[in-house]
Amino acid sequence: MNSNPDPGYWVMVALGLFIAASAWLGLMAQKKVEESSFLKGYFLGNRGLGAWTMALTATVQSGGTFMGFPSLVYNSGWIMTLWIASYMMVPLTGFGVIAKRLAHLSRRTGAITVPDMFRERFNHPGIGVIASLLIIFFMFVMLVAQFKAGAVVLKIAFPGTGFLSFAEEGTIDRAYLVGLAIFSITVVGYTLVGGFLASVWTDLFQSVMMLIGVVILLGLALQAVGSMETATLVAVENTDSSFAFGPGYLKPKPGEIARTFLPLGIAVSFYFNWVFAGLGSPSSLVRVMAAENTEVLRRSIVVLALYNLCIYLPLIMICIAGRALIPDLDKTDEIVPRLALALTKTVPGGPFVAGLILAAPFGAVMATVSAYLLVIASGLVKDLYLGFVNPHASPERTRHVTYTAMILVGVAAVALNVRPVQYLQALVVMSGTTGAATFVVPTLMACYWRRATAIGTISSMLAGAGTMIFLYVAGWIDLFGPDEGISIPSTIAPAYLGGVDPLLWGLAASLITGVVVSLLTPPPEPKHVSWLFDKQAA
Repeated sequence: MNSNPDPGYWVMVALGLFIAASAWLGLMAQKKVEESSFLKGYFLGNRGLGAWTMALTATVQSGGTFMGFPSLVYNSGWIMTLWIASYMMVPLTGFGVIAKRLAHLSRRTGAITVPDMFRERFNHPGIGVIASLLIIFFMFVMLVAQFKAGAVVLKIAFPGTGFLSFAEEGTIDRAYLVGLAIFSITVVGYTLVGGFLASVWTDLFQSVMMLIGVVILLGLALQAVGSMETATLVAVENTDSSFAFGPGYLKPKPGEIARTFLPLGIAVSFYFNWVFAGLGSPSSLVRVMAAENTEVLRRSIVVLALYNLCIYLPLIMICIAGRALIPDLDKTDEIVPRLALALTKTVPGGPFVAGLILAAPFGAVMATVSAYLLVIASGLVKDLYLGFVNPHASPERTRHVTYTAMILVGVAAVALNVRPVQYLQALVVMSGTTGAATFVVPTLMACYWRRATAIGTISSMLAGAGTMIFLYVAGWIDLFGPDEGISIPSTIAPAYLGGVDPLLWGLAASLITGVVVSLLTPPPEPKHVSWLFDKQAA
C-alpha cells in the first residue's frame, strides 16, 4: 500500500501560502485606508498609484486569460494569435486616449467613482444613476464568470481521493463546491478588509506570480514536446490543417451549425472589440482615476504593453503544446491547470511547483474579482445609497453599508455558480463588449467634447447597450438565420450581422445617438464647462 501523501496536498500547500500572502496584504491595506477618509481611501486609495503598481494592477488578466482564452487556443490553434493581438493593444490605446484627461476630470471634480465623474461632468444626477445601474449589471455578469474560474482551479488542485474526489456525471461536484467556498471567502475577505489598496497590492503580487507561473509552464511544455514545430505537427494530426493555418479548427457536435471559427470580418472586428472593451471597462477607468500623476500614466503604458506580451504569447505556445500532449481533453477550460499538474510530476518538488503555477490563474481570477467587487460596491454605496437613500450617513454607517453590500454581492455570485455556465469565455466576451458599447463613446464625449449634454450621453449609453442586447437575443433565437462567427457551443452567442462583431454596431449606435441627441438638446452651462476644461486662475 502506498503511504506517500497525495501530491494534491502539496499543491494545496502552495496555494494556501499564496492565499495567506494575499490575506496579509489585505490587512496591511486596511491600516493604510484608516489614515484617510473612508470613501476616498477605501474606493480610490487616495490617488497614489505609481507606474509599476498602475501598470500591473490595471491589467485585464482574469479568469478568461487562464481558463477561457487557453480553451480557445486548445480548440482552434494558432489563429488565436491574431485573435489576441488586438487585446495586447489595450494599454497603448486605453491609457493613451483617455487616461490623462479622465484623471484630470476626476481630480477637478473630486469624483471617486465613474458614475461620480459623469454626474459632476454633466451636472446631472440622473446620468450618475443610469451609469451606476449599467455598471453594476455588466460587472456582476463578469463577476459571476470569475467565481467559476476560481472554483475550477481549486477543484483541480484538490487531492483526488475521498470526499474531494471529482463527481460522477449526474451527481453534485463536491470538489467544485468546496473550491467555490474557499475562493469566495478568501477574495471577498481580503477585499472587504482592505478595499481598493488591498485589491491593488494583491493584484501587484498576483501579477508577478502570473508571470512566474507562465514562464515555468512554458519551459516545462517545451521540454515535453521538444519544439513548437513538433507540437504543431502532432496537434494537426489530432485535428486538421486549419489548426496551424487558420481559420481555426472546429469539431462541430451533433446538431451544431458548422461555422468558420475566425472569418476575416470577425478577425478585423477584434481590433475594435478588445481595444474598446479595455477602454470602456469601469474597473480600468477607476484605476486610471487613482494614478498619482501624468508621468505615472506614461510609464505604465510601456510596462503594461511588455507585460501583456510576456503573458499571452507564451500562453499560446503552452496551449498548442497542450493539444499535442493531452489531445482529447473534454473540459477544455481546464487545459492550463491540467498541464501544470501533468508536467510537474517528474520535477523535483513537482506538486509544490504545480501549486506555484496554478497560482497564476488563481491570482488572475482573485485580482479580477477584487476589482469588480469594489466597482459594484462603490456603485451601490456611493452612487445609490449615499446619493438617494441616505445622503447624510455617518462615516461609520457608510462603512457598515459598504461591508454589507460587498458580502451580499459575493453571496449572490456564489449562488449563481452552484450551477455554473459551461463556457466562461463566452460570458466574458458578452459582458465586456456590451459594457464597451455602453461606456466608450460616453466617456470620450465626457472627456473631449464640450458640447456633449447629459441627455445625449444618457442616450448614447442606452443605445449602445440596447443594440448589443438586441444582437445577443437575435443570436440566441437565431433571428437572422445561420451566420459565420466564433463557434463556441453555447447559447451565449450573438448574431454577427454583416459578418462583423456586434460591438461595431453597438459603438456606431452609441456614437450616432450621442452626437445627434446632444446637438438637439440645449448646450451645457458655459461656466461649468469652462471650469472643467480650461485652466483656472490661481
